[in-house]
Amino acid sequence: MNDWEHGVENDGEPRRYPFDPSAFAPDKLDCAQWAQASSLLGAKFSALTAKHHEGFCLWPTKTTPHSVSSAAVKTDVVGEYLEAYRSRGIEAGLYFSMLDLTHHIGKHSCTKEQVEFTKQQFYELLTQYGKIPFIITDGWQSDWGGPLYKDLPFEGMNAFVKSIQPDCLLINHSCETSLAHSDIVFYENAAGQNVEQTFNGPGCAGNILTSHWFWRKTDPTSELKPAKWAVDKINDMNRHNVAFLLNASPNIHGTIDDNMVARFEEIGHAYKAPAPLVSMPDGWLTR
Repeated sequence: MNDWEHGVENDGEPRRYPFDPSAFAPDKLDCAQWAQASSLLGAKFSALTAKHHEGFCLWPTKTTPHSVSSAAVKTDVVGEYLEAYRSRGIEAGLYFSMLDLTHHIGKHSCTKEQVEFTKQQFYELLTQYGKIPFIITDGWQSDWGGPLYKDLPFEGMNAFVKSIQPDCLLINHSCETSLAHSDIVFYENAAGQNVEQTFNGPGCAGNILTSHWFWRKTDPTSELKPAKWAVDKINDMNRHNVAFLLNASPNIHGTIDDNMVARFEEIGHAYKAPAPLVSMPDGWLTR
């Protein structure tokens, strides 16, 4: 199921893609396989999509039943992911959508109660799993949707995060080339946000090997971008003090497809320098 709505927040129109948590049923969930694939790539750190725009949580949150607690497979994916990547010596962080379509948190509604709801989810992630080196946020003061800074100030949330884990970076998809609303400037290269030639960091850039972020049925046999493309991107990003992030979306069974793993290994062999690579296992909310 795809959680990306036709108008994102739809401006009052009914949602097209509500998600039933019982449909979450990865029968071969294997976070250790993800970590192994990331090791083949040469990843130094990683990010898991703990919650995307639809609002389904990959950990058993107490804030809502719209989580793995109500799923056919009730595994705490956040916990298993962190354990698997840490065991490989990979710095494991998280991605968190501030936009939440199920709980109606966005540009049209971000009440004090909804702010507290969001903070409570951050609190769980930052207190139940040990050190979290960074959280990447998305859907926040975006042109297409998400809560506004006037309702949910970046400074306040950043202070809240730092009050729990002082060393945790809050990396925001702000679409800004400054550090006004982010500890590190984030470029979504896959959405056409290119690094300026004059930029000298600190930054990171999200990229994909397929034509989309989320898994599709055609992915196991689709043509992936070549290893040379990735190596050239890495070299270009690193010249600007920008870390290269590469998405790997697990399939509906909970594993990364063989062709993706093979390409990760090819990239790892092609690029031997100790530059920071990032593997980003994404969610299963796909068609």
